[in-house]
Amino acid sequence: MGIDMSEAIRQLSQERGLSEELIQRTIENMLLAAYRKRYGTDENAIVRIDDDGQVTVLSRKRVVDHDDVYNPVDEIDLDEAKELHPDADVGDEILVPIDTTEFGRQSIQLAKQTAHQSIREIQKDSLYSEFKDKVGEIIIGYYQRERNGTIYVDLGKVEGVLQKKYQSNRETYHQNDRIKALIKEVNKTPSGLQIVLSRTDPEFVRAIFELEVPEIYDKTVEIHKIVREAGYRTKLAVYSNRDDVDPVGACVGLKGVRIQAVIKELEGEKIDILKYDPDPRHFIKNALSPAEVRDVIILSEKSKKALAVVNDSLLSLAIGKQGLNVRLANKLTDWMIDVKTDAQFAEMDIAAESKRAVRELFGEGETEEFSRISELPGVDPAVAQALLDNGIDYIVDFIDLSKEQLDAMENISDEQITVLRSLINESVEILEEGPEETAEVEFTEDESAGGDSASDHRGEHAGEENAEEIECPECHEKFVLDMDGFSGGTINCPSCGAELELSFEKEEGE
Repeated sequence: MGIDMSEAIRQLSQERGLSEELIQRTIENMLLAAYRKRYGTDENAIVRIDDDGQVTVLSRKRVVDHDDVYNPVDEIDLDEAKELHPDADVGDEILVPIDTTEFGRQSIQLAKQTAHQSIREIQKDSLYSEFKDKVGEIIIGYYQRERNGTIYVDLGKVEGVLQKKYQSNRETYHQNDRIKALIKEVNKTPSGLQIVLSRTDPEFVRAIFELEVPEIYDKTVEIHKIVREAGYRTKLAVYSNRDDVDPVGACVGLKGVRIQAVIKELEGEKIDILKYDPDPRHFIKNALSPAEVRDVIILSEKSKKALAVVNDSLLSLAIGKQGLNVRLANKLTDWMIDVKTDAQFAEMDIAAESKRAVRELFGEGETEEFSRISELPGVDPAVAQALLDNGIDYIVDFIDLSKEQLDAMENISDEQITVLRSLINESVEILEEGPEETAEVEFTEDESAGGDSASDHRGEHAGEENAEEIECPECHEKFVLDMDGFSGGTINCPSCGAELELSFEKEEGE
């Protein structure tokens, strides 16, 4: 017995937005569930739906003799079989139409539940496939309701959720307000499909610019990176793939019409558009806009630390309210930027950092930097603490100490000082020259007999007619001493810092 389902199939297809093929498959599953409920199995059941929407349920049965019918579900008497198919014979298999009115109330109820569940799953899968491909795109919906800070948005086929954390604090909504948002996530849940929306994601700004700026949409101008604190400020770095196109000008538009459209969509949020530059110095300068940066000093390429110098009047603008501007610049450039005024910069001692940067620039290799005695590898913590108690924290301060100052120190022995000096010589390249060791050495003609006196080395260096070459008895390094106006006294070895006392006896006739 056939059932006309053509109208029901068309109606379901329009209401649920599903294809007629999917609905037909659902009807098949529904009738098979009813058949299984009525007869205990559906292995021999067949459901046919023709082009006109006529649905027929058939049962495949084997023809047996009159007295051999033991299972009426899959067997049929020969006489009954001949009424349906006159040529039927024992052992044949024939299809027997099933009257669906025999399924019973429970079978029909189960069939309906199966149909509803199948339609929900099909609809969920269909919508999931549709919206999964739209993640990262803009969608427009309408305010429906709000609960516990979460706004539910009518998107037509489904409902979107705009959670509190994805809402800008500049925005308020009312019933039926139009909401433009980014599709952030698409999730399947037991209750249905969940479309998570966002208006705070930096990608939302990117999508808005793609809508407003044709050059971004066609990749003539590309966005290097976007950083944002929603409701306050957004910074984006752009660059052009064509020399004749200004990336910043394209985003701003004629008389600012394009950027104003973006600002309006973001409810007045401030937007800084700057040009991306592969040179970190130029990029950092641009990133700190709207402040004008006078100079950028790279403190460490390895750890990406930089110093930006601005005029006193621009310090607050460069840092921004509660540090917002420099914080966004840090994120945009991936550098740690310290902003200083001219006066603050003048007070800083960055000579060591600058020299190290020059060494790296000319390929002299990377060196690990030490400034404090406690940072030296292998230093005795007790020695470092003893020096700190005496007011000596930095290596350069220790090097500058005279022998009298070292002798006056408490809780540290001469042996410990000697060990520390050796450690410094082995581990540290001194960037700032200064005295490191104290030794009293007196050179006289008698002690330097055999042509080794200082006077024997005069004139060996071109351009230094009145000069002496001295060999340090501590480190055995040779250096040249300008003798103009020097008649003897104490000097320091430029290599190891040892204090040398020199005296020269004048020859007769001089």
